[in-house]
Parts: sequence; structure tokens; C-alpha cells
Amino acid sequence: MYTVTNPATGELVEQIPNATDEEVGAAITRVHNAFPAWRRRPATDRAKIVLRAAELFAERADELARIMTLEMGKRINEGRGEVGVVVEIFNYYGQHGPDLVADQPMSIRGGEAVIQKTPLGALLGVMPWNFPCYQVARFVAPNLVLGNTILLKHASICPRSALAIEQILHDAGVPEDVYVNTFASSRQVPSILADPRIQGVSLTGSEAAGISVAAEAGRNLKKAVLELGGSDPLIVLDSDDMDETVAKTAPPGCATAVSPATRRSG
Repeated sequence: MYTVTNPATGELVEQIPNATDEEVGAAITRVHNAFPAWRRRPATDRAKIVLRAAELFAERADELARIMTLEMGKRINEGRGEVGVVVEIFNYYGQHGPDLVADQPMSIRGGEAVIQKTPLGALLGVMPWNFPCYQVARFVAPNLVLGNTILLKHASICPRSALAIEQILHDAGVPEDVYVNTFASSRQVPSILADPRIQGVSLTGSEAAGISVAAEAGRNLKKAVLELGGSDPLIVLDSDDMDETVAKTAPPGCATAVSPATRRSG
């Protein structure tokens, strides 16, 4: 079940049933069948759609920020800031994507060669709750320009963010079967990866989730990109400027932390 619970009040706002196995299978069919036509479209055309998506994200920043606040408790100003980063990502790949995917001639001993970047096909994205828009953007924008199609499973507490993002992309001109949101459960992810029509996966989540997805991807020889939980140590030297160090490291280190201030006193 995908459930929206107001973090401030505990009020149950909305519940959306998980997709059935048949519905998940139909979603896979859609993104798989859409791939040949999408990859044939010129990269410049796909990039224009990505640029239009950037414009729509900017126009709907307040709406997206309000959804994030309602679903996962992010302050609305932080939500607006997150959408600003999303706009930058889509603009970057819209502007530079065609050059990034262009053929690269190269000289080799005794002749010439060309490096060609070709899309894989239908990809699965498994997204976390903490940055509902940013995490999707960094996966989706480059893959749309490259020519891949996308099946997106968002976090179970972020269904409204998932639907709002899908609507923006479709309004920007992404064909409905090129980007498909699914309310699949975590239980269904292994079977999605086992489907031969899915060519790869990108996951942001816990180490446990990463182990499970990596094992399934390896078993099926699927490409996998994993960003897993963790926090690197911070090493501060005597010669460092402490004020500058604190100013630059404290905000990202504490972002999205749930921290009752009354329990931090003393």
C-alpha cells in the first residue's frame, strides 16, 4: 500500500493500493514496446522535450514543494530548493545531452574507430523518499536524452510526488509509454528485474535493498547503479578554518534529519 500520512499531524491523507502482478507486467510491456520508436527519435528531439520538462518543473515548483511537505515533511523552502536543482539537471541534459551521446571518432593504430553510445532499452528506477524529485531527475533526465524508456517505482510514502513528476514529463512531450509510473511493491522488484524486457536498474536506498537488487541484477546479468545509505567520516585538521568547516558541513550532514529539539538540549 502506498500511504500518505501528514508528518505534522499524523493524519492519514491518502492510500493507493499496490499494483497487481498483472498491472506490473502490463507496465513492463508498455515501456518495452515504446523503446524502438523512442530510440529512433533524434537525440535533439528528445533533448527538446527534456528542456520543456525543465520549464514545467520550474513553473510547478510551489505545487511540488507542497506535495513534498505533505508526504515526507520537508520544509517547503527546502522543497522549492530541491525543485531548483531538478530544473538545473533537466536543463543541463537538455542542452548538452546530444553532444554527450554523439558518436566519437578516434584514431587507432592502422585505422580509425568510432565510439557509439547506444541506449539499453527499458530501465527500472527504484527511488527513495528523502529527495522525491531530485533522485528521480538525476536518473530520468540523462536516460531520456539517451533514448532509454523508464519504469519508475517511487517510495511508498511518495505517491503524489510520483504522479506529479509523471504528469510533468507527459505534459512536456514524453510519450506516455516511454515513462511509466508503477505502484509496485518492494516484493515485486525481483520479478521485475528477472523479466528479460528490463535491461537495467538504478536504486537509491538502504544497504539491505542494495544487496537484494544487486544479487537479482547479477543473477540476470542486468546493469545496476546503486546509491546506498551511509555517511563518510569528516576529518578536520588543526589548520582548517573551523567556522568555514562548520558552515559547509553541518547543513548537508543534518539535512532531512528528524530531530526533536527538546531532546537535544544540554
